Amino acid sequence: MRAEPSQGAASLHQLGSSINYYLQTTTKTLLIVRFLARSKISSHMLLDTVIIVLGFIGLIWGADKFVFGASGLARNLGISPLMIGLTIVAFGTSAPEIFSSAVAALSNTPELAIGNALGSNLFNIGVALAVAAIISPLRPPESLVKKEIPALLLVTVVTGVLLLDLYLGYFDALVLITITAFFGYKLFRKRARTATVTVMEESSLTTVKSLQAFAYLILGLALLVLSAEALVAAASSIAESLGVSTAIIGLTVVALGTSLPELAASVTCVLKGHHDLAIGNIVGSNILNLLVVLPFPGLLAPGPVEFALVARDYSFVLILTILLAFFCYRAIKKGKMIGRKYGAVFLLIYCVWFTVMFLQV
Repeated sequence: MRAEPSQGAASLHQLGSSINYYLQTTTKTLLIVRFLARSKISSHMLLDTVIIVLGFIGLIWGADKFVFGASGLARNLGISPLMIGLTIVAFGTSAPEIFSSAVAALSNTPELAIGNALGSNLFNIGVALAVAAIISPLRPPESLVKKEIPALLLVTVVTGVLLLDLYLGYFDALVLITITAFFGYKLFRKRARTATVTVMEESSLTTVKSLQAFAYLILGLALLVLSAEALVAAASSIAESLGVSTAIIGLTVVALGTSLPELAASVTCVLKGHHDLAIGNIVGSNILNLLVVLPFPGLLAPGPVEFALVARDYSFVLILTILLAFFCYRAIKKGKMIGRKYGAVFLLIYCVWFTVMFLQV
């Protein structure tokens, strides 16, 4: 005859069953919570990805309309496409960098603004100009090599001197603003001297009414700025969710997003045969990035600059700028073009910089 289990054994069995049930319930609950959490993150990242894709579409379409309007105004106002590239197109495509850096400085994150300026200049030459040259060899205008390229070299060197003490403050911002005012004055005087002379010569080439060209210009600029801001916001959200630092976001995600207008505009210019506009856009934008973007952190959030931003990132900016000047001078002197192999060199240097930065993070 079998012995009945004791009361203590029954209690232990009941306790074990209760613990087992509790563990199973807890495990299931944790799995459900984990699934919901993952679903939430995936939903956010999916939305950000959609915004990024829409941002790309808006940038490309906006760049097309913006270049169309700029070219029309260039003819109607008697201004050369090169001058439009160095002013309106360059300023319009630099608007995302300017706006993002101002917001970053006001948010007391000057390293993001500085990284944005340097990263954008790296991207403009190392990717935007490189891709444009790979698509179609570029012939730099002689006037660009004589005036704007030396100006870019001067501004780049002055910026390096100001950053040598690893501090960006009011004095540095004042120096950059003074240079900006001087360049603006010289550019205005040049435009005033040439506009009345060339307007009659180019009036027969006008194919778009000024009002229509201006409307396309504004529409394209609005799409460029809004699309770039939406893309940067979405990309920054993804980067921050992955735990990427603010400095790296400024150098990569923000710089990439705000420089996409330069890439889109340069490629569009090349496809439409406006080679002078494509190069002028990059040169003018890089000048504005240093002269207009960098004063924001200097004025609104003066403080120390990370050593890596100067030793690593600025050094690559200087290398790419010197190479751009050398290739342009060589192209003019020997009657050649900035061809695909030079574009590949720019792209390779950008990849080297990105690799070095990634390894040092």
